[in-house]
Amino acid sequence: MTRDNMATELSSNWKKLQAQIKAESTTTTSSTAKTASGSRKRKATQPTTTTKTSRPAKKQKSVTLSIPPPGRSADKAKPRARIPNLTARMGAGQSSKIDTGPSPSLASWAAENDISPESLAEAYGLGLRNNSLLTSEEEKVNAGLTENLEVGKYIAIDCEMVGVGEGGYESVLARVSLVDFHGRQVYDSYVKPQERVTDWRTAITGLTQKHMRFARDFDEVQSQVAELLRDRILVGHDVKHDLDALKLSHSVRDIRDTAKFPGFKQYGNGRKPALARLAKEILGVEIQGGAHSSVEDAKVAMALFRRHKPAFDVDHANRFPTAAGNAKAGVKKAKKKKKK
Repeated sequence: MTRDNMATELSSNWKKLQAQIKAESTTTTSSTAKTASGSRKRKATQPTTTTKTSRPAKKQKSVTLSIPPPGRSADKAKPRARIPNLTARMGAGQSSKIDTGPSPSLASWAAENDISPESLAEAYGLGLRNNSLLTSEEEKVNAGLTENLEVGKYIAIDCEMVGVGEGGYESVLARVSLVDFHGRQVYDSYVKPQERVTDWRTAITGLTQKHMRFARDFDEVQSQVAELLRDRILVGHDVKHDLDALKLSHSVRDIRDTAKFPGFKQYGNGRKPALARLAKEILGVEIQGGAHSSVEDAKVAMALFRRHKPAFDVDHANRFPTAAGNAKAGVKKAKKKKKK
């Protein structure tokens, strides 16, 4: 699938967003035109007086919403529509809060038409520049599944492993964390190792034997994580190791790995780039100064993905052409053969 075919990847949700934006803009313009017309009529019939009149109220400024096509960053996209009565400023002066942005009417319409919070957040470019999703909340260690949290299409994962076997060189799962598209904690749990631990790797994991008193059984954690990953796009750093530790599999089509993303290769010196290096170079944040936090690492992976999501989408489309794209290419190939 070529970049020219990327337009076909726009979902119906994006089209619905564009249609709603246009509708709101049209309604506002129509209303303004009627008001202006009525004002002119009244002006024509009123007698001239010398009485001072109060200044007309200032018009409320509109805010430009720019929804970029795939492969193009939000801050470079041209304005496409104006939505009045937005309380948040977009672009460089955007709010640090993820849920600020769309007008109540647009947010209500989106909910009624099954437009996900991720789509709205992505459309408004929120939470990408100031790393607000990294500090959205304090982590709730070993809290299990977060209640009353609606998880969308994307989910990020990170695991902590401890050493087993002679010398402690083999790894088994001891903690797993997942966060959603907005960096909110979805799941966190200590996991009882299935083998005798010979190296807790405390300096890295922060874990000791006493933490395992409150750990959940591996089978329970595996089942809960598998359910969370079902039908979702999984984001992470070197995800294969996390899945191996959980003894789970996930479709490669539905994985976005920050360790394998071509755009980050320059930070790896010929190898896979370290998550801490990506966090510092791209996000400007320091992580893993001491013991690692799997919640924090999952948030960083999601922040990296969101910062470069258009490029991730293009890379994914090139690696996994759609069935429609393959069919189209097949038709072209058949036509060429006929001409010959």
